[in-house]
Amino acid sequence: MSTVSFEDLNVSARIFINRLLHADYTGAISQFDDQMKSVFSEAKLQESWKGLVTDAGTLLHLTLTRTAEMENYKILIIKVEFQRTIIDVQVVFNDQSEISGLNFMPVEIVYNPPDYVNESSFHEVDVVVGEGKWALPGTLTIPNVSGPFPGVVLVHGSGPNDRDESIGPNKTFRDLAWGLASQGVAVLRYDKRTFKYAKELTPDLVAEMTVKEEVIDDALLAVDLMRQSEGIDGERVFLLGHSLGATVAPRIALQDQDLAGLIIMAGITRSLEDTIVDQFTYLYSLGGSMTEQQEKDLEVLKVKVERLKDPDISDDISPQDLPLGVPLAYWKDLHDNSTLDALESLKMAILVLQGGRDYQVLASKDFEGWKTVLKDRDNASFKIFPKLNHLFISGEGKSTPQEYTIEGHVDGEVIEFIIQWMAV
Repeated sequence: MSTVSFEDLNVSARIFINRLLHADYTGAISQFDDQMKSVFSEAKLQESWKGLVTDAGTLLHLTLTRTAEMENYKILIIKVEFQRTIIDVQVVFNDQSEISGLNFMPVEIVYNPPDYVNESSFHEVDVVVGEGKWALPGTLTIPNVSGPFPGVVLVHGSGPNDRDESIGPNKTFRDLAWGLASQGVAVLRYDKRTFKYAKELTPDLVAEMTVKEEVIDDALLAVDLMRQSEGIDGERVFLLGHSLGATVAPRIALQDQDLAGLIIMAGITRSLEDTIVDQFTYLYSLGGSMTEQQEKDLEVLKVKVERLKDPDISDDISPQDLPLGVPLAYWKDLHDNSTLDALESLKMAILVLQGGRDYQVLASKDFEGWKTVLKDRDNASFKIFPKLNHLFISGEGKSTPQEYTIEGHVDGEVIEFIIQWMAV
């Protein structure tokens, strides 16, 4: 029987999985024993792994869930949780700590509706937002009562989000759509362009992409579709943005000032680059003190942020020299089109909602920023929910990314507050 501990093998298994995550298939294969190398080629390993994770989204967490021993082998099962996919990776080690067995087991993510949802009170139809090259599949949730209904169009946060804005077992936009429709409001949600067309977005297209192509153009088309849909009160169509969608909601409204109102859920009022520095500082400090590597990484990020703020920055600068590897065109668009400046031209009603435990968007900086800019507006309303995180899910203590892997739902109080505000 191997004398190597499960703790040591857990480290080896994580090294193997991290090699897969970084597409280092040669390094991953090097951990196999001779028999595994003969039956599981590098090409086969790459094909198997990529087939599982191509649309999985951001990695959220790795967790050792089970261990077992069988003859001279030790077996570990590590749960790999992505934004939209969960995979149990079963790794079998021989008595030489080599991998002699491997199995990828996708885990079905089951959506359990929250208590405030009445599934008999609405139905859903498939729709298409826009047409041609970038047409997007979507879902229109319609109350089963007599219309016309007020309508809400949901606009996603950053990254390639599906129509439910899925993060682990949580589906923020499905919660909102089903919760609002249960109380007589029609809701339109759709797959984001960067999700639906991830493979078609070539490096050249990404280099020129701004938040206009990523978010704004499709949101405007979705609003048009909502207005044209049967049973919708065209004069009572609202836009609800979450995170990045909330941040750019005023820019969307500038191009469609017939919107009945804006619902801002966790939108930033600071620059995105400063927000990112605060986020990484928070995450690196969760363990109490930063590691030496984390301190170095944070300093590199701060250098990139300062470089981005340089008014004489070169148009030819590499994305790798900028925060998060995002091309300059994207940053310039954000800098040249201020969210707060856009608010000055808007007359519509605005509701700003914030989770008090949100570490990605801060109540002390961003929520207060909205309140400061809109303080003289009679039709601006504000609500902070002390126990809610960035997904508007309730919790205790400091919020962490691992919290997003725990099943929860948009708090029912959020749904009720939106319904009451829309009725005013």
